[in-house]
Amino acid sequence: MPHQYTVPLKKLIKDLNLQILYYPKTEEEILVSHAELMRPGLAFTGFFQGFVPARINMIGRTELAYLETLPPHLLRQSLEGFLSRSPKAVIITQDFSFRPLFLELAEKYCVPLMQSPENTTHMAAQLNAKLSLELAPRTTVHGVLMEIYGEGVLLTGDSGVGKSETALELLKRGHRLIADDAVEIRKVSTNSLVGTAPELIRNYIELRGIGIVNVAKLFGMGAVRTENEINLIVNIVPWNTQEVYDRLGLEEQYMELLGVKVPMNTIPITPGRNLAMILEVAAMNNRQKKL
Repeated sequence: MPHQYTVPLKKLIKDLNLQILYYPKTEEEILVSHAELMRPGLAFTGFFQGFVPARINMIGRTELAYLETLPPHLLRQSLEGFLSRSPKAVIITQDFSFRPLFLELAEKYCVPLMQSPENTTHMAAQLNAKLSLELAPRTTVHGVLMEIYGEGVLLTGDSGVGKSETALELLKRGHRLIADDAVEIRKVSTNSLVGTAPELIRNYIELRGIGIVNVAKLFGMGAVRTENEINLIVNIVPWNTQEVYDRLGLEEQYMELLGVKVPMNTIPITPGRNLAMILEVAAMNNRQKKL
């Protein structure tokens, strides 16, 4: 069974700048595990087939306009039928006249209630993007992730092969570091992977003989990025005279990560090869292929 990731509701509230109207007093953290939103228009009419309590519900202008037309006894009945099914949380994106009733019933059924100044479309887009990232399937790989000419290039290879030294040369050429040594990879869509660094080692690079270097302080904040899409994987290997390497670029190589096929180049290295320049060309070539 695949691992199910969660994100604290309070983190979403903070990151999306939501106003809390009611939050249950509980010692346990409220965790969100569903990336899909729900618009409860039909739920207010009493139709609950397909209703998933574990999802965050978003109420916009259309739902509120319908509720405003209901007489007081039907309004209470509609809201109670909805909140009694314990949705994970409710976000409202417009002002409404029946706030005291909504707050009373949210408190009765311990349903977190928030409001956003954003319109419904923008709020839904932001929340969808946030949930997709926070709840995405993920893995950690050994390597270095760089942004080269706008392309996210993941360098892989055996320990000590020269990945970090190559990253340092690329930094001097004006490219940007995302992660060194450990790269956290998340599958944010069916064909898209995003890489980032664990928070503990973010913006740092390890160089044998020198130690840990703070890239942001040494090269400036323009030399680092928090995350980047992974567009190309470059596997660095020591030159082996027994191996046959592609010299014409006719072979399409891919590596599969989290079910996503990513283009890959295998680059053999020998003393004297300018690996940083080769990686720049590999990134530009990959970009040209996409265009």
